[in-house]
Amino acid sequence: MATLRNLKIKTGTCKRILKELRSYEKEVEQEAAKTADMKEKGADPYDLKQQENVLAESRMMIPDCRKRLEASLADLKGTLEEIKESNQQGPEIDEAQSIITEVESSFQTAEA
Repeated sequence: MATLRNLKIKTGTCKRILKELRSYEKEVEQEAAKTADMKEKGADPYDLKQQENVLAESRMMIPDCRKRLEASLADLKGTLEEIKESNQQGPEIDEAQSIITEVESSFQTAEA
């Protein structure tokens, strides 16, 4: 049986992974800008290659993070549904619903 404590933990997990995903997306933007700047300035080919490797590693983290977030979101939705069926009350329910909305809107933005 799902408890409010479990819901709070799963909500926290979704929050953390969403924050991690946004961090990686921001990092990719910064590294892409840095790579473009290095190409523009005619940087040493070795340094440029190293920077491209850094950018590629950052890009690889996004799909993994997205996959973990999808799994975590599905888990959170299931737990929330169980709690609603058992008629439990608490602020954790509202917080979980707001995180679900935030994560889903983040996925829709990424797909567009």
